[in-house]
Amino acid sequence: MTNADDIETQDIQTQDIQIQDIPAPERPKSISNPRRRFIKKTGKKLLQTISRIQTKQSLVPTTSFIGIEHFDFLPQFAENWEQIRDEALEVLKYRDDIPGFEDVSPDQYRIAKKNQWKTFVLHGFGTRLEKNAELAPYTTKLLETIPNLQTSWFSILAPGYHIPAHKGVTKGIVRGHLGLIIPKDYEKCRIRVGDVINPWQEGSLFVLDDTYDHEVWNETDEERVILLFDWDRPMKFWGRFLNGLMMRAMKMTAYYQDPKKNLADAEDRMEDAIKRAGANMEKLGD
Repeated sequence: MTNADDIETQDIQTQDIQIQDIPAPERPKSISNPRRRFIKKTGKKLLQTISRIQTKQSLVPTTSFIGIEHFDFLPQFAENWEQIRDEALEVLKYRDDIPGFEDVSPDQYRIAKKNQWKTFVLHGFGTRLEKNAELAPYTTKLLETIPNLQTSWFSILAPGYHIPAHKGVTKGIVRGHLGLIIPKDYEKCRIRVGDVINPWQEGSLFVLDDTYDHEVWNETDEERVILLFDWDRPMKFWGRFLNGLMMRAMKMTAYYQDPKKNLADAEDRMEDAIKRAGANMEKLGD
């Protein structure tokens, strides 16, 4: 397990990175209408103000990486990572039917391109995706022991892909990363959060604050798979109150409604893919 105190700051070296040079696509038409762009811009300013309050209200460190000792429900994930990995491997049998992040959330078009970053979502905004959860029952059950779980997914990063620098939207959540399938040359598969760089390792867990500027490199020829999950930051009353208001407001916007619909469609496609695979196996057995 990796604690924040064990992470050393490193110089960010991007020379000699063998990453896919995928140009930024044009903004999708579905997110380009003036009203939506105004709401998003205004919302960001409001969230920045709320985040400053939540920083003062936080009951855990507000550093880029947060020591796992602040969350007593986390050790079970590292202790049982192999069972979680085995469920991820089952999901990966249907890799071609797992959506890219940009297919789930069009707003992510600058950082997720050409299905190089795939997401198999188990929970979205606190709601379990029932069909997907059936494919990973042990992982789902473990995740639901987390107080105020918001999102969870198997995050699948293609070989040679770079996720550009970006920031999360709210200080009201914190994020866990559990390494499941990591390239052998793991030091070339890493995340920078603020000015700290940390590689993933199989069975290793760390917690981060994604409102810090962060980016990811997979400079290997192997796929990287982690379990990524968000939960409410432990805060005093007013921090929790503002977080609850913000989450309810977000559920009324296209920022939530579009991914909700896209996830339902992706679940249906995955279900169809599994049925087709089962039918093919039956034919082979005839």
